[in-house]
Amino acid sequence: MASASSKLLTRIRIICSTHTPLAPTRSCPLRALQTSRLFQSRPYSNDQNNIKSTSASSSISSLNQTELVKFSAIADSWWDADGPFRPLHIMNPTRLAFIRSTLCRHFGKDPNTARPFEGLKFVDVGCGGGILSEPLARMGAAVTGVDAVDKNITIARLHADLDPVTASIEYRCTTAEKLVEEQREFDAVLALEVIEHVADPTEFCKSLSALTVTQGATVISTINRSMRAYATAIVAAEYLLQWLPKGTHDWSSFLTPEELVLILQRSSVSIQEMAGFAYNPLSGQWSLSDDIGVNFIAYGTKTNG
Repeated sequence: MASASSKLLTRIRIICSTHTPLAPTRSCPLRALQTSRLFQSRPYSNDQNNIKSTSASSSISSLNQTELVKFSAIADSWWDADGPFRPLHIMNPTRLAFIRSTLCRHFGKDPNTARPFEGLKFVDVGCGGGILSEPLARMGAAVTGVDAVDKNITIARLHADLDPVTASIEYRCTTAEKLVEEQREFDAVLALEVIEHVADPTEFCKSLSALTVTQGATVISTINRSMRAYATAIVAAEYLLQWLPKGTHDWSSFLTPEELVLILQRSSVSIQEMAGFAYNPLSGQWSLSDDIGVNFIAYGTKTNG
């Protein structure tokens, strides 16, 4: 898979280098309209119920208040393996396999040891209830988990305190932008299934880059803005199979791999590896794949300060 992934990444880089604007591709006739919308601020809601207010700041925020309200409503279900976050629980081992492989290679660590990330500082941006933060802590990383939804952080802290190993996780109700203002830096910055829910992907990636030390690592996963993703991640997952609450995703907020690579390049993060997630309906399990047509994950390095 490594060879195929390298060819795929090379193709994406060529596309990005020859197309400065984020132009539509022929695979989706609606992409021109959606791309123009994508890099404008997305709709904001005035409903602040269950959301911890943050102090006024002159810095640009990538928060989408509508999305915060949506996830606050189901925050109590983070650790219910059969609840609204069931797809993430099932996908989590595959996400972690990619993270363990790429980051052990990046930091020169042995992936076969129990705690390969010992001595490294990670931040899980948009950590939710901590379903990614906890296994990262068990692998030895000093983890900071941040989320803008106060209820998510409450749930994450309560669950982490059940295990002395995960009790060391620093959970905070804040944003990536606030951490940048505090001049925090981390060896690895992770934002999984988050960027499709922010108001401004470009500003969000700038914050992720600013949080990453030079030559550090950034990992992002999201959903491709393809018609196949619309059919599977929205129509099938939300309406037919009801794996997710209706309205969880907005197709126009998805990014194509090409767009994500370009945004990160402009933020001094160079993508080194990318993989897709393939779902096997017979086994009910996910696996890594060269197919990035729907769900995909990318690992990159911070190229300069």
